[in-house]
Amino acid sequence: MSTKKTIVAIGGGELRCNETFAIDEYIVKSTKKSTPKVLFIPTASGDSEGYIETVKHIYGDELGCLVTSLKIITETPSDAEICEMILSADIIYVGGGNTDKMMEAWKSRGVDDYLRKAYNNGIILTGLSAGSICWFEHGHSDSFLDETGQYCVVDGLGMIYGLHCPHYNERLGFDEFMKTQNKPAVAIEDNCAVVFQDDYYKVVKSNNSANAFLFDSKNGEIRKRMIDNSDFKPTKDLFQRDCVR
Repeated sequence: MSTKKTIVAIGGGELRCNETFAIDEYIVKSTKKSTPKVLFIPTASGDSEGYIETVKHIYGDELGCLVTSLKIITETPSDAEICEMILSADIIYVGGGNTDKMMEAWKSRGVDDYLRKAYNNGIILTGLSAGSICWFEHGHSDSFLDETGQYCVVDGLGMIYGLHCPHYNERLGFDEFMKTQNKPAVAIEDNCAVVFQDDYYKVVKSNNSANAFLFDSKNGEIRKRMIDNSDFKPTKDLFQRDCVR
């Protein structure tokens, strides 16, 4: 288990096609263990069995981890079982899907509180899309896209300050969307990740052309800059304040 509080926010990418493999490999190596214990939480996909098998293949067969899954949609584990599974992991990987429904399900079972404990205990937290949004205060989500035709803002766990947009390379309206927001945002393209470790951050990529950006808005004016440091820098320089809690 890492002694540092670590979140690896992955913008997106096809896990089953090894598109994020270099990032996944970085996460596993960060544990400094020969056989890390990975807990996959597939709540956002409704506990998709196909997704579970993909994570088992990549993190288990390919990267040599011991992989288990916490299913709270299709199964009813006890509170003690949920606590044990979360707090005994070295890595917790949250899958993509519907962020809003995931957060609602987590709160109903206390998963959100156990994830905060895991973070404070130095367990590495990661995931892509919904599994990336959940670590921030808020996220740019398609949870209600079918109902409204608009992307929405959803609440996360609030471990990282600000708003997060995954799949930024696919969300062409995000720049305009930021004009309505009063908080900074981290936008991450597929096959790119931002690592937040204690009071520092850096970028890890599985595709050199993928990027991450910081957005800020002031008086309706959008300011955007690329986040491209591969070495750790202070997070207070990113947001002009401490952003990891």
